[in-house]
Amino acid sequence: GGDHTITYPILQALAAKHGPVGLVHVDAHTDTGDTALGESIYHGTPFRRCVEEQLLDGSRVVQIGIRGSSYDPDPYKYCREQGFRVVPAEECWLKSLEPLMGEVREQVGDKPVYISFDIDGLDPAYAPGTGTPEIAGLTPAQALEIICGCKGLNIVGCDLVEVAPMYDVSGNTALLGANLLFEMLCVLPGVKTL
Repeated sequence: GGDHTITYPILQALAAKHGPVGLVHVDAHTDTGDTALGESIYHGTPFRRCVEEQLLDGSRVVQIGIRGSSYDPDPYKYCREQGFRVVPAEECWLKSLEPLMGEVREQVGDKPVYISFDIDGLDPAYAPGTGTPEIAGLTPAQALEIICGCKGLNIVGCDLVEVAPMYDVSGNTALLGANLLFEMLCVLPGVKTL
């Protein structure tokens, strides 16, 4: 996808079919802001709009890799109030995320779940080609652990957003994004892999 607003209409369509869905959300930001420059729909607000429209089952939402500056002393309060599990980036540093994904699998269960992966969830050392980079993010190996850890879940859709190739002349961000999206396709239900 393009910017993270693309997830909002996708979740509207999926919730119309499945009811409120679970969410595995990898990002540097929670994207639960209310407005920006007077607008209620922009790349930092999609999950607040989804909560307001009851598109998400808050008890089955996990946000991984969250970090960065905030104007609020408790930046994850809104998410916690909705029942979301927020896993800040510092809880992921220097370790495998396989144990975390075991917990995530238990939390989301066998009901429909959507994967939304913002490339800025990764450290800009690996993926600088994005509009809102934040230091001290996830590694590509951890990204693969998250995606592979979703195999077997009732995944009803996925996206990979916020890749901005013009900000990365090396092309590494686009390459990483394409590979992560390929891996997401490989964990969809019914896909046979070797």
